[in-house]
Amino acid sequence: MTEDSGETADTDDLEPRYLAYLAVLNERRFDDLARHVHDELTYNDERLTRQQYRDLIAADVAAAPDLFYDPRLLVVAGDQVACRLVFDTAPQGDFLGFAPRGTRLRFAEHVFYRYHDGRIAEVRSLIDRAAVAEQVEQAGRG
Repeated sequence: MTEDSGETADTDDLEPRYLAYLAVLNERRFDDLARHVHDELTYNDERLTRQQYRDLIAADVAAAPDLFYDPRLLVVAGDQVACRLVFDTAPQGDFLGFAPRGTRLRFAEHVFYRYHDGRIAEVRSLIDRAAVAEQVEQAGRG
């Protein structure tokens, strides 16, 4: 329980909720995001509607159709979820600000979520863009 907000968070419940959210992403069931994400949320300090958040994810998947959200480290505490996601993908279009042109990329994202009333209300995402840039550069030389 978070004393200052009055909301309750069941830590035992958040891990399966989060894994169900990842299943929605991996199965491309974006219309099911309403069950997992609030109508409005904060993403890296920017206010987004759920539709804008959906569009962000859909754009990544359109550029990298084989994108798979692979949780490697998952920590749940109170109303927070922290996860290290590992990706191994070969984007076909511009991806994360790069033009990898089919180059296989392996990188990590460290993402932190705050839940409110059982749905995601805040996301903080840190992507290892340096690893992506290095792989794109190496592919360009080869």
